Amino acid sequence: MTGMGTSERAQDSSPLSISTISEDLVINGNVTSKSELHLDGQVQGDVHCVTLVLGETAQVEGNVVAEEVMVRGRLIGSVRALKVMLQSTAHVEGNLFHKSLALEQGTHFEGESRPSDDPLSIPETHAAKPQQDHNGPEVVKQRERANGFIKSLPESLSA
Repeated sequence: MTGMGTSERAQDSSPLSISTISEDLVINGNVTSKSELHLDGQVQGDVHCVTLVLGETAQVEGNVVAEEVMVRGRLIGSVRALKVMLQSTAHVEGNLFHKSLALEQGTHFEGESRPSDDPLSIPETHAAKPQQDHNGPEVVKQRERANGFIKSLPESLSA
């Protein structure tokens, strides 16, 4: 009996599995995982997981929601996470909603850092890309690339 209880307990408390999206994989669509995700390929879509590790070759265009996010590659989109770490090779364009934030020297980060006690509960509309149809100058393209955080740009850039 003790053996069976131990095995059940071990199953329940077993560490989360790790999923890997390799360098040669391109995903057009949202990615959802109930485990840790190591991403070295490309994703054009939103990523929802427990822990996300973006490798140096990773490219994500979309919003990320996870408990922990470590970025070594390229991310264009907002991040909502309890803990965000941007390493020296990271290139991030978008806003960060976080409880804890760490940036290494050399990180490229364009956007706003917004501390929050509960970043995972921020409504998607505040963190999502805009659905705009501006046909304006280069400034508009820069705004759209910044994933809808237009209010963070200086007034002088307004058309």
